[in-house]
Amino acid sequence: MDTTPPNLTQHPIHLGLGATAEVEPLFTGEMEWYQGYGERHGEADGVEGRLVSMHTFTESWDVWEMHPLGAEVVLCVAGSMELVQEIDGAEVTTAVTAGEYAINAPGTWHTANVAESATAVFITAGMGTEHRQR
Repeated sequence: MDTTPPNLTQHPIHLGLGATAEVEPLFTGEMEWYQGYGERHGEADGVEGRLVSMHTFTESWDVWEMHPLGAEVVLCVAGSMELVQEIDGAEVTTAVTAGEYAINAPGTWHTANVAESATAVFITAGMGTEHRQR
């Protein structure tokens, strides 16, 4: 039996109904991975399920993202980043550094600016997530 703990950057966690936590398959970064996530958990957990993941960025995002069915917590754990949100037609920028977090309200388009390097933990209501080019 392998007792090596999973690495959050490689194997995100699904938090589901009944206070469950499941290790997800190897994260590929591809949209197909997210589609598979929805297929694995969408019917059973619906909008109450949460995806917990961690990513390191060395450049700004090239897409906008939006989670229509629930809020997302973005917790910076290393470095710094600027979270950019579209709120009432205006871009609102919030700088976060290690230990600080921001919340993307349901339906809020958001992206991030990264000058050097930033690592963040995301707690996401992933069902129905949409993307568009920045």
